[in-house]
Amino acid sequence: MSRTAFPFEVADLAAFARNLRRELTEAVPDDRLGHVETLNLVCRAAGWRNFQHFRAAESARARLAAAPPPPPAPVDWTRVERTARLFDRDGRLTRWPTRAHQVELALWVLWSRLPAGRVFDERSISVFLLDHHGFGDPALLRRSLVEYRLVTRTRDGRVYQRVEQPPPPELKALTERLRRVAIP
Repeated sequence: MSRTAFPFEVADLAAFARNLRRELTEAVPDDRLGHVETLNLVCRAAGWRNFQHFRAAESARARLAAAPPPPPAPVDWTRVERTARLFDRDGRLTRWPTRAHQVELALWVLWSRLPAGRVFDERSISVFLLDHHGFGDPALLRRSLVEYRLVTRTRDGRVYQRVEQPPPPELKALTERLRRVAIP
């Protein structure tokens, strides 16, 4: 019969040794421990309920690590093409979209251009947005970015920051489309 090897890692060796010593002094009245009792003592000292609990958790972790990644979501090419028409050759948003699905994707494009981790004040995010659109309404864009939860804003509106999250699959397709159309 083959055995499965489970990696065993202890975060704090000193705490592990203390717990193991305590477990051993409480559980060994006649100084004889069997194989299963020893495994259970070691696993309890490391924070598991017993060896079966440890083995089940490690098996689940190994199955998750070995699972293939989920397939990429399909791209709605019609949505990409229609939203691309809202941008000029320089990649600037030329007009506010009339359809909600186009609004969202256009805002994702602006989100992707915001530097990750950077904190903006109201004036600096407005200047940034003015560089990326051509219809002169940074307040509309700021509010919309907050409403779609792509940017956070403090209650007083002084601090803005991009929210890190996975983008929709259409964003990559749209940014590549806009890059191809741009003048070199």
